[in-house]
Parts: sequence; structure tokens; C-alpha cells
Amino acid sequence: KNDYILIMSEAVTCKTGGAPDAVRQVVLVSAVRTPVGKFMGALAEVPAHVLGAQCIREVLRRANDLSPADVDEVVLGQVLTSGAGQNPARQAAKLAGIPVEVPAHLVNMLCGSGLRAVVTACQAIQCGSSDLVVAGGQESMSLAPHLLHMRRPVKFGDRTAQDSLMCDGLTDAFSSKHMGVTAENVARRYGVSRQDQDNFACLSQNKAEKAQRSDLFKEELLPAAASAVGSDQQEPLLRQDEFRATAPPWKD
Repeated sequence: KNDYILIMSEAVTCKTGGAPDAVRQVVLVSAVRTPVGKFMGALAEVPAHVLGAQCIREVLRRANDLSPADVDEVVLGQVLTSGAGQNPARQAAKLAGIPVEVPAHLVNMLCGSGLRAVVTACQAIQCGSSDLVVAGGQESMSLAPHLLHMRRPVKFGDRTAQDSLMCDGLTDAFSSKHMGVTAENVARRYGVSRQDQDNFACLSQNKAEKAQRSDLFKEELLPAAASAVGSDQQEPLLRQDEFRATAPPWKD
């Protein structure tokens, strides 16, 4: 899923101790997201920055057709960047038509990356370095590559490929424990049964399906296309969120 928010400043004059100060209030102007694609699903071959570019274009269009040149900064969260090329935030911004003179940078705080990007954008506005910022997150788990360390010559023997999705995104760097196993440990410690989790998941899925049928997500969803260029004329690959119907991969 790729979420994008357009953030602007609104200067408000107040007085503190008799001296006028400019307090910059942060305003969310526009927001949009692609559908949530399942792992190896309809969006499996679409790079994260391509989905991101589509969202950037749309979030500007929804904000009274703001020009990409009006943007002061782009801040995006992304965890899985192995093999994605230099600075995927810059790639998304440039593909969306934002000038190369506009700074664009990436934030990695794992699952909190997208929200951290929004916080960073707010701070940039509050301190006065930017007035209009595009912030959000982009990710493609399906395109996370396997890695093979071949920097040094191998005289004989095998080499094992490392899954970048696991090592960079899903495995704790300090305990070497997978987050799925951590979830199992937390559930056991606090007495959350498998049945309770299944019931909650089922209720959540039912609510999501009902919301989709009622078009409750219509205002926030942008159908995702295979490329950002000419996406308005392309048949979307995915219009609504995809849901998995598989057993949990950690434990029975």
C-alpha cells in the first residue's frame, strides 16, 4: 500500500508576552492511497516508486490542481530498498513531474516509516524550511530481492541467498527473531488465544468487505496502474484492497 498526504502551512499571528510571533500551523490539504495489494498479487511487478508517483500526481490534482513545481519538499517512508536504485523518493517525485531542484529524501523506521515521514514534513513546515510538502510511504514486498554476497571470491563451496524481505523488514536486528514469532510470544504471554485472533481477523475482514461494497473508501482510493506515465488511460491493475485467505506462516 502507498499512502500520500499533501501538507501545507498556514501562518497565524499571535502575541506572546507582548511580542508578535508567527506560529505556523500545519494543514493536511489532500490525501490518497493505492489499494492494499496482497503479497505476489496484482501489483507484484510494479515498483514502489511507480505506485508512489501515481499517488503524488493524484494528491496534487485533488488539491486544486497544484503544480508539481509548487512543492518544496518530498519525504517518503520505505523499508525495502535493496535493488530499488538510488533514493526511491527522488525516483517517485521525478516520475510524478516534480522538478529535480525540489529536495526528496527517504525515511526508514520500519513499520512507522510512512508516519515518520509525515512527522518530518510537519516539522519542516513548523520550522519554516518548507511551505508545501508531499509526505507518505511506498513499499513493494513482492519485489524485495534475494541477496547473494559475492564481493569476495568463492574458491569452493556453496553460498546461501538471503531474503531481503526477511532480513531488512521482518527480522529483529538484535534478537534475530522474526516478528511473526514475536507476535506468537506476545499472544502467549498475555493470554490471547488463536480463536480470539481468528475472530478479530474475521470481523475486521467482514468490516473491510462491507466498507468496500458501500464505497466508503472511494474518496481515498486511487486505482493502481502498471506505470505512472499515462496512468489515466491505462486499465488499472487493482481497484480495491486485496485480501489473503491463507493460513498463518509462523505456527499452527
